[in-house]
Amino acid sequence: MSQIKDISLAPRGVGKIEWVRSCMPVLAEIEARFREERPFEGMRVAISIHLEAKTANLALVLRAGGAQVSVTGCNPLSTHDDVAAGLVSLGFEVNARHGVDAAEYTKHLAAALSCRPHIILDDGGDFVKLLHGELRSCAGDLIGGCEETTTGINRLRARERAGALDFPMMAVNNAKCKHLFDNRYGTGQSVWDGIMHTTNMTIAAKTVVVAGYGFCGKGVALRAEGLGANVVVTETDPFSALEALHDGYRVMTMDDAAKIGDIFVTCTGVCDIITARHFALMKDNVILANAGHFDVEVDKRALAGMAAEVFSRRQNVDGYRMPDGRVLNLLAEGRLVNLAAGNGHPAEIMDMSFGVQALTLRYLAREGRGLIPGLYNVPDEIDLEVARLKLIGMGITHDRLTGGQREYLDGWDV
Repeated sequence: MSQIKDISLAPRGVGKIEWVRSCMPVLAEIEARFREERPFEGMRVAISIHLEAKTANLALVLRAGGAQVSVTGCNPLSTHDDVAAGLVSLGFEVNARHGVDAAEYTKHLAAALSCRPHIILDDGGDFVKLLHGELRSCAGDLIGGCEETTTGINRLRARERAGALDFPMMAVNNAKCKHLFDNRYGTGQSVWDGIMHTTNMTIAAKTVVVAGYGFCGKGVALRAEGLGANVVVTETDPFSALEALHDGYRVMTMDDAAKIGDIFVTCTGVCDIITARHFALMKDNVILANAGHFDVEVDKRALAGMAAEVFSRRQNVDGYRMPDGRVLNLLAEGRLVNLAAGNGHPAEIMDMSFGVQALTLRYLAREGRGLIPGLYNVPDEIDLEVARLKLIGMGITHDRLTGGQREYLDGWDV
């Protein structure tokens, strides 16, 4: 039985789902194929992804392919209760509620996995953790799964190195149609949508400090610059730091950036990027926002320990008043500000990411039983097919190099 907040919210949730379905042509084409192919006939699929309208559309596409789909979220603050209700009204098993504590969140994950899935879709690695631990019994029919975040991929790599990954997992995050677009353009836009929606503040003329210059950090920095901010990047990898410098941004340590920043956005997936020594240097009324998957990049425990008072300033904004009177503002409890305080990535961007997910699941359904446990990249042909479908959906025809051009290039003296 589903565990959601309120089934009466279903009409609003269904409306959101219908809207995004009109904005996702890649998934529409894949859904039409799946209705004919039925690649998941007789299979159970468990989804742990940010539970909002785009995820609901993916669930509908998989069901069109014959799957029995069980849905939960991957972060309590990103769950949309109306979308969860909408999915239940459409016949799905859903276990998720916005804002639950860690214990109830884990219960929702367990409920989703109780179907004993053949395939899982994970976002951050919580499904994989449970299936290797207290819910190992739910993995008896498991063929494999997909992981769509950098953080989740890092956790899988650690398991693989330790010889503790018991089934095949596909690194969807590494696909070009995912990280080149979702991470850069999706995160780049949705982070600022979330910050501006939450604070009602102007970004122009502010000093924005972006921690991390991977694809997510690049997108956040690019959009901040476009909004008129003065952008500073902190980055420990020397090549990424050089790239940020050549892209026109100031590069410095967080120790130096803490003194001048107005808005701080962490995009690293690493613990303790902003810590007590940085809080001590910050200006009054700064904004602290996290775009990484887990709420570990801003040291909330240290921040609370330093504060003379912690109080709510507005929805999704907590103020931490320091003994000297300064107030540091933490958005969305340090969790994913773009998803907790906004609507997530744009549907047009997630169309590509979820297109890769859907076709990779079809690949697993066909080939997964022949794979040994481990972490695999998405086959190139899936990436290329999604890119082709996206171009067609945007009204653009694109031909690869013709034979004559190929022969000419192959004839170069190298």
